[in-house]
Amino acid sequence: MAIKKVRVKKAKKSIRPGKAAKKPIARKKAAKRPAAKKVKNRAKAAGKKALELNLEKVGEVTHYFPHVNAAAVKVLKGGINVGDQLYIKGHTTDFKEKVNSVQLDHVSIETSKKGQEIGLLVKSRVRIGDSVYRI
Repeated sequence: MAIKKVRVKKAKKSIRPGKAAKKPIARKKAAKRPAAKKVKNRAKAAGKKALELNLEKVGEVTHYFPHVNAAAVKVLKGGINVGDQLYIKGHTTDFKEKVNSVQLDHVSIETSKKGQEIGLLVKSRVRIGDSVYRI
């Protein structure tokens, strides 16, 4: 009688000694959004574009002071007065605000002129380069 040789499979070596190899994670398929929401978002975006077209750019943010929630703004056109309604728009910034306080060299003023760099209190974070529009 002949004896058959049988091959025995060896266990795979783990990538890291002393730890078992990780199994790949199964990924879930993303659910599709309903068509109605897409239409609403398009309408919202179109409204924002229309809002931007009717605005006058009066300045640009040059610095932000997070401890006091204040922005340094370079006045480019016209001026900014206490009581004006401003729209601040940037890459991640998008809000409207009424001007309560304007300062020039730590002194409160009522109006600013073209070319001045003023301080404004803002309600949320702004970034350097954000545009300031008058509504």
